[in-house]
Amino acid sequence: MGYNLQKSNVNGFINFYKPLGMTSMEAVRRIKKLAGMPRKIGHAGTLDPLATGLLPICVGKGTRLMENILEGSKEYQVQIQLGAVTETYDAEGEIQITGSADGIYRSDIEQCISTFIGKSEQIPPMYSAVKVNGKRLYQLAREGREIDRTPRSITIYDIRVLTFDEPMLTLMVQCGKGVYIRSLAHDLGQRLGCGGFVTELERLRCGSFKKSESVTLLELETKTCDDGNGWIGCLEPIDFVLQGLKSVVVSDSNKPLLLNGMSVDVDFELQEIRGLESFRAYDTAGRFLALVQCDPLTGLWKPLKVFNENNTSCYAPN
Repeated sequence: MGYNLQKSNVNGFINFYKPLGMTSMEAVRRIKKLAGMPRKIGHAGTLDPLATGLLPICVGKGTRLMENILEGSKEYQVQIQLGAVTETYDAEGEIQITGSADGIYRSDIEQCISTFIGKSEQIPPMYSAVKVNGKRLYQLAREGREIDRTPRSITIYDIRVLTFDEPMLTLMVQCGKGVYIRSLAHDLGQRLGCGGFVTELERLRCGSFKKSESVTLLELETKTCDDGNGWIGCLEPIDFVLQGLKSVVVSDSNKPLLLNGMSVDVDFELQEIRGLESFRAYDTAGRFLALVQCDPLTGLWKPLKVFNENNTSCYAPN
């Protein structure tokens, strides 16, 4: 029997490893089915069917923190075939232009990729889920239409060449939110003057989620077959994605006030607060209560999002 989310307080995240060929929405549907969840489950950060790797699955109240996951940095390993261009910027599309990677050396590539590091603007590919006037770009592309796309601000922290065996190039990319690795591969091929498209793509890290700690669909299904609820042991707690934030402890007397949306006093050195930063708030037993923010005028802490978890968190302050 599947786990009934409506009857049980099950919240958190599954560090899911998406296999080749599966869409992100199919991954959600498969996990919903094995967990018996009719609602309150979603994914953060879409992966193409061609891509493998980490696809954070948000369960219950975890869906309220999708933005925190998307804001985190990511790490990819990508294989690019130089010397050709496809309509989708990856191996799923038809080759439109054939060039040659002859005469391109690793030193040329390393010099070129350095120009992508830092803040820049990137044009999303036509085959993407970006909406324009209420319609997905990939829908327009399938109709044979190509339209002007608004460039998006992105940040790439680092790019490293792992291997280059012409025409196949493998890179490690560390970047912020909103980066299309397919567009990066296409733009790199354009700057090298030979073209390029993605043949393999793996997301190794997404914020706090790491490949080494991920779980596959088979592992989830196996755990579910044990007692129907075994998949719950794969859940990371709500505050897993908030580890980068500072934390405060709310007194037992102030806890009910905070949970009812009221601002409370907290024992914390105000000079350590940087602007309007968010904090994790816990009760004295180490249960995660809410995301809070300090009002600089009153010194009181107001709740931004209330969670009121039942279990003591391993990420609570000592």
